[in-house]
Amino acid sequence: MPLPLPKVGAESAIGSGTGKLDQYFQITARGSTPRREVIAGITTFLAMVYSVFVVPDMLGKAGFDVSAVFVAVCLTTAFGSLIMGFWARLPIAVGCAISLTAFTAFGLVLGKGISPAVALGAVFLTGLVFTAISVTGVRSWILQNLPAGVAHGTGVGIGLFLLLIASNDVGMVVKNAGPGLPVALGHITAFPVVMSILGLAAIFGLERRRVPGGILIVVIAISIIGLIFDPAVKFTGVFAWPALSSAGHPSLIGAMDIKGALSMAVLPSVLALVMTAVFDATGTIRAVAGQAGQVNEKGYILNGGRALTADSLSSIFAGIVGGAPAAAYIESTVGTAAGARTGLTAVVVGLLFLAVIFFSPLAGLVPSYATAPALMYVGLLMLGSVSKMHMEDTIDAMSGLVCAVFIVLTCNIVTGIMLGFCTLVVGRIVAGEYRKLTLGTVAIAIALAIFYGGGWAI
Repeated sequence: MPLPLPKVGAESAIGSGTGKLDQYFQITARGSTPRREVIAGITTFLAMVYSVFVVPDMLGKAGFDVSAVFVAVCLTTAFGSLIMGFWARLPIAVGCAISLTAFTAFGLVLGKGISPAVALGAVFLTGLVFTAISVTGVRSWILQNLPAGVAHGTGVGIGLFLLLIASNDVGMVVKNAGPGLPVALGHITAFPVVMSILGLAAIFGLERRRVPGGILIVVIAISIIGLIFDPAVKFTGVFAWPALSSAGHPSLIGAMDIKGALSMAVLPSVLALVMTAVFDATGTIRAVAGQAGQVNEKGYILNGGRALTADSLSSIFAGIVGGAPAAAYIESTVGTAAGARTGLTAVVVGLLFLAVIFFSPLAGLVPSYATAPALMYVGLLMLGSVSKMHMEDTIDAMSGLVCAVFIVLTCNIVTGIMLGFCTLVVGRIVAGEYRKLTLGTVAIAIALAIFYGGGWAI
């Protein structure tokens, strides 16, 4: 009896579910394809590659070696994203958090006058405590006690936050220097603003036509237009050797001063970093996983425990190599909008950041107005979480809306979450619906209120 001939072709090897890649990442099972995951990974990378310039710039102002920090950011993002992709198997990229970087540079080093080595020790300690909280299940417990309204409100708030970030980055919305509201319309006819609006409209059209990789196409197209017409976008080469240190600066790898970070002058800042990272990154992971459809009907994230641990381990790694505290990047939602459903997307992001170490000149060819349309589009998509709120339960829904609105009004995810929790608990008690509260929800609300009331919030 002749043996059946094996099927030939990439589709049968991968798309049929028999390929090792497909089996490991469950690509077909989650309704995706390897091509879509790779495109989503490239799109996510382009949306967050700005971090390799922003983080070194901020830490450089605090006396860090800029070239060494550049390498540290690439290594930290690669480490966190690869762990998230291979171990947690979720499409969530991890990198040095911009908000936590700002606090490290301006709050710790410049504000308290400590050395970069002590600051790195604080980053390392933050990662240790952060990981302990994740491994022991405290972060999972927080997720389980996250009320539905606040959970969906966090997604809506982050969507609004992304819209504000992107709009401000290209000059469409600017700080109001005169009397009146804090923000104002920028130069609506400026080249970056026009490109962003046209790019957003193009994404609408391509996504409507279901063109594969539509967001990535727009990012690349606008980058090319910028290279042609924008004098600020310049081709400076392709290859550059990484530098672990520059003249007059020692290497940052292993330079952390843990003993100095254990002083009473620094420890409160470490706890502030931990508290902020716990709720900021946890809310981000919940939002991205929900966008990717990896949250079940009970609100549990697929491989959520591993995702939270991978996220926190990255901060330990960052302290060792000389970077800033790490966290899940909300720009991962750009990838989920492009179809990301598995960890293969995060793996692609990690590999690309490893490559950036050697091809840093190319990273500068993507202007902010090329990625702004993608962030705007994702922000608009995330506003759809409003439809998931249970409007018949007005207290739950309104506390969720409070969370959403104040995330964008304060430009702080943790502040929005705190106000959401507190208004929910107080509202339930006043309405006589305290039986609907869980002990965990009340405990989190009290902890957040004390955190803010004590003046420790970042």
